[in-house]
Amino acid sequence: MELKDTIRAIENYPKEGVIFRDITTLLKDKDAFKKSVDEMAAKIDEDVDKIIGIEARGFIFGAALAYKLNKGFIPVRKPGKLPWDKLSESYDLEYGQDSIEIHKDALEAGEKVVIVDDLLATGGTSKACLKLVRSLGGEVSSLLFLAELEGLKGRDVLKGEKVLSVIKY
Repeated sequence: MELKDTIRAIENYPKEGVIFRDITTLLKDKDAFKKSVDEMAAKIDEDVDKIIGIEARGFIFGAALAYKLNKGFIPVRKPGKLPWDKLSESYDLEYGQDSIEIHKDALEAGEKVVIVDDLLATGGTSKACLKLVRSLGGEVSSLLFLAELEGLKGRDVLKGEKVLSVIKY
């Protein structure tokens, strides 16, 4: 099974000229979902302490990976969703601007984490997450994505980091 074949492409969404990679078709296929989590898990260093999932689709893969690897899970969320003391970081996306937040007590200095999301596009969200983790004293082992849109050059924004992906478009 080719995982790429289980992801639906929606043209001109959310705006003209964008091809949205819809993973809901992969998620509903139990074999494709299992294979995607297994392939992502195989890329994670054993000495990682926690898995960070970026809202929203990063939660799906991040939580599954944390469970599979017996690691803690840290959600990084959109503004206003976390109830405790938090840090915030803004970033640009391919069609706007947003920010993400992490609880100040989400990890301890020196803990090693993997940042997980479903898709690497321009890299802005991931770079913001890197800044949040490092501001808490965390060490980023790698950034892991189910899919990568190579033409948007997100890797360039994350230059110097270990960036891993299962599927490339």
